[in-house]
Amino acid sequence: MEKDKIWTKDFVFLLTSNFFVSLSFYLLMTMMAEFAIQQFHAAESNAGLAASIFIIGGLISRLFAGKFGDVIGRKKMLYGGLILFFIGSVSYLFMTSIGLLMVFRFIHGIGFGISTTILTTANMSTLPPNKQGEGIGYFSLSTAAGTAIGPFLALYLTTHFSYHTMFINCIIFSFIALAAAALATIIEIDLSSEQKEKIIKSFRLKDFYDKDALPISLLMFVSGIAYSGIVSFINSYAIEMNLTKAASFFFVVYAIFLFLCRPIAGKIFDTKGEKIVVYPSFIFFIVSLLLITFVNNGFILLLAGAFLALGYGTILSCMQTIVGKVSPPHRLGLAISTFFICMDAGMGIGPFILGLIVEHFGFHTMYSILAIAIFFLIPAYYFVHGKKTNTAKTI
Repeated sequence: MEKDKIWTKDFVFLLTSNFFVSLSFYLLMTMMAEFAIQQFHAAESNAGLAASIFIIGGLISRLFAGKFGDVIGRKKMLYGGLILFFIGSVSYLFMTSIGLLMVFRFIHGIGFGISTTILTTANMSTLPPNKQGEGIGYFSLSTAAGTAIGPFLALYLTTHFSYHTMFINCIIFSFIALAAAALATIIEIDLSSEQKEKIIKSFRLKDFYDKDALPISLLMFVSGIAYSGIVSFINSYAIEMNLTKAASFFFVVYAIFLFLCRPIAGKIFDTKGEKIVVYPSFIFFIVSLLLITFVNNGFILLLAGAFLALGYGTILSCMQTIVGKVSPPHRLGLAISTFFICMDAGMGIGPFILGLIVEHFGFHTMYSILAIAIFFLIPAYYFVHGKKTNTAKTI
């Protein structure tokens, strides 16, 4: 029956839109600091800010997308975010200073935050309740594909062509994302006039996050910090360990195993229950961090990439599914916003905190500390959510 299908027309169009948004994001993120240095002779600190200010814009916009998405309307909010994302992509062709670059990077980030928040919310609304784990697993692969293809494409385009060519490709990707979303039917939540007025007039702190989603989202905050330690420092660590050749394939292996394991993990999540997937995923994440800590050859480093997919990659989709379950339908957008804000905040603050640890104690200590931190997430998950579920099917 149609209502039990995952691969509907709307799901495919939303997944396509999300893939091209993610592809554009990772393509630009890979080369933005280098672009700022070469084009505007920016200092390293300013170049880093030109890259990261995009994330700041995304974090801020997620707060408002989650709160006002159903008041304004998901379709209007999504189109507005994707149009802003498209305008941000076009703006790179007209940059004349580092200051202007930062302004438009911030605006571009706002479009990204709105778009990805509403795309995820709209996608979850299309999925049958008994297949949300599997559906979100497939949907999140569109982001994973952007993670794998974006950096590779950025290096290829800038090496063989130019930054201008890279920006033209981003414009094309942004337009495809907008066109794909326009072909999808967006499920709206009907709010009463009283509910809308209450949301608009209330500006308390708790109005910008979902309390039911917060505990799980905080687990993703810590997981995001740990993942940032791999993303930000794996190349530097590989140079220190003389494993640069293997490191160049690390995220390729990660992406391959992500594509292999996520659909399977999603099906098990839906049919056997959350615990049978979540607890092993934490253990796999710990194994990945320990393998990186004690790595002494290229094979072990690539094996760590495979375990990272089984661990962090699976945790990400599982926690996102759980957030969708624990939150009522009319607060789904706010719940998704809460989830991504915590995850992005962990990814954003992680490199700074972990950089201080590396500076004083070295890479081995840093990765050991991260493994211990993830270990403590196992009992934390049990107390905030795991003890409320059964091993059997939870839907």
